[in-house]
Amino acid sequence: MTGPRVRFSPAPTGSLHVGSARTALFNWLFARHHGGTFCLRIEDTDRARSRHEWVVGIQETLHWLGLEWDEGPVLQSARFEEYLAAADDLRDAGRAYECYCTEDEVKARNEAALASGRPPGYDGHCRDLSAEQRANLVAEGRPKSIRFRTPDDGVSHFVDAVRGDVRVEWTHIPDFVIVRSDGNPIFFLANAVDDIAMKISHVIRGEDLIDSTHRVLALREALGVAERPVYAHLPLILGPDRAKLSKRHGAVALEDFRDAGYLPEALVNYLALLGWAPDDGREVMDVDEIVAAFDLDRVTHAAAAFDHAKLDWMNGEWIRRISLPELEARALPIARTQLGEGVDVDLLHDALRIGQERAVTVGDLVRQADFLFVDDAGFAIAPESWERVEKAERVAEVLDAVIAHLETAEWTVDGVDPRGVIEGLGLKPRKAMPALYAAIEGRHAGLPLFDSIVLLGRDRVLARLRAARERLTG
Repeated sequence: MTGPRVRFSPAPTGSLHVGSARTALFNWLFARHHGGTFCLRIEDTDRARSRHEWVVGIQETLHWLGLEWDEGPVLQSARFEEYLAAADDLRDAGRAYECYCTEDEVKARNEAALASGRPPGYDGHCRDLSAEQRANLVAEGRPKSIRFRTPDDGVSHFVDAVRGDVRVEWTHIPDFVIVRSDGNPIFFLANAVDDIAMKISHVIRGEDLIDSTHRVLALREALGVAERPVYAHLPLILGPDRAKLSKRHGAVALEDFRDAGYLPEALVNYLALLGWAPDDGREVMDVDEIVAAFDLDRVTHAAAAFDHAKLDWMNGEWIRRISLPELEARALPIARTQLGEGVDVDLLHDALRIGQERAVTVGDLVRQADFLFVDDAGFAIAPESWERVEKAERVAEVLDAVIAHLETAEWTVDGVDPRGVIEGLGLKPRKAMPALYAAIEGRHAGLPLFDSIVLLGRDRVLARLRAARERLTG
């Protein structure tokens, strides 16, 4: 047997979001685990909403994640002739028919059906028109779509690799459009035709598409293809409040995570655990470990919650896993954006060295280091942090004592440590440290303070402490 053939088939109507990225990842992992083929197909039949820049953006994001495809990208917009030919074949075989109903007419009949207690849905109005009736409707200038004729009775059934047996009575699935009146093919038809042409063996996608499976399978059978792919519908990804994940829960587009300084290794690791887990319960895993452990039998059907805090934790773990030179390579483009093209690379190296153990994202790490790259005239203390200075117990005494200490201290991490001086005033160092952080780094928390003091140098540190002391009495 050859390996499985899977496809990721996004619609280019926006940036690649968390749910779609998880779908791409699970397809890629399945293909790699089983020695199969991962295909990329761009489902851009909706010409009004599709954009070339989003086609490019999807591919760039997949490259960034490391999800390289083996075949494609196949653009559905280049295959309209194949879809329309399939629609003609279905119509000629009596499995589809021309429909001349307007949207308003269908809507009115649906409302009447609901008012009388009947289920809504297309009522087959144009199913059995005579040639003369069709000709008259064409003469009227009526728009013409093509509808697939669904069975009048029986049950549509398939076995889902995640959800098990899935059934629905055909009486609940009305005849559906496969070609719009503007000549554009509908998703169901293009999906069926392409999966056949690409010899897709497994369809791994979100559970929001599970109902469309019945329609696609009916189209495949009507096109003369009895063999079915294996379907696996992945659980939804929800926000912490169990509502559908959206922008109100924070970042959802992969570009946003990339620009904020999340590592692709961390995102791949985290996305893999949204609806799947290895049998040994590991959490921090590299991609090779995930590929080796991945299979559909451990995908759950319960919805997964996207937890930004958990992702932050995992990203921090991955920042500490990579080498300092690799971290520097990841941080430099962000630093040049935030701090300017002329950023001091050696100083950035030192900032990353002292911050790597505490970092959450590369972007935050670079932002925390910005105090190192400004002169005294450009240095400012954040307003909320200055409040911590003003409210600190006996802060003037603390600043005076620390200034005196640093004027003569050995300029090493241990030598500049002011905790003994603070204890000598009868105060607890942990209560005074936020004020010192603010005065030196501009924030009441940030990079390790003693290392930062050494990097800044004696003159700059003393200038900032004296400025804070003067501001207190000003």
